[in-house]
Amino acid sequence: MKTGNNQKKVLVSVVMGSDSDLPVMAEAAKVLDEFGVGFELILTSAHRAPVRSAKFASQAKDRGVQVIIAGAGAAAHLAGVLASHTPLPVIGVPIDATPLKGMDALLATVQMPGGIPVATMAIGKPGAKNAALFAIRMLSLSDKRLAKKLEDYIAQMARDVEKKQEKLKWPLS
Repeated sequence: MKTGNNQKKVLVSVVMGSDSDLPVMAEAAKVLDEFGVGFELILTSAHRAPVRSAKFASQAKDRGVQVIIAGAGAAAHLAGVLASHTPLPVIGVPIDATPLKGMDALLATVQMPGGIPVATMAIGKPGAKNAALFAIRMLSLSDKRLAKKLEDYIAQMARDVEKKQEKLKWPLS
């Protein structure tokens, strides 16, 4: 286990099925870090380390984790395996790791059987970023400080659109 910003209490586990997934899952870590949310980085595999994965998921809640973000490519069963071993919300991030460009991971992550919910984000870095923001939205329901930061973040995105509008010109040069 490696803690992302170890000065904070870990509220979110950012889990990946392979060390090659780190460049994608780092996007989630960046957002959580920006918002001051304590997180950890976990490497485990639904297929190569199923006992480790089950143990991690079954113990996460008792360790104070509130949300799990799981990224995986190819067969991408990691999010579902974790969700089957914990009552915590699990957010899946499909990763482009095969010639199918992440579509296999997307379908494997989103097609969970009834009773094993996994919130599924977009493929790749945008999905990892949105997974962190979705986790922050859930956490902000009971954290006024975090809710204010999220409100400010959303307002800044709107201001950024206005600034871009001011710079918009036609014809293109």
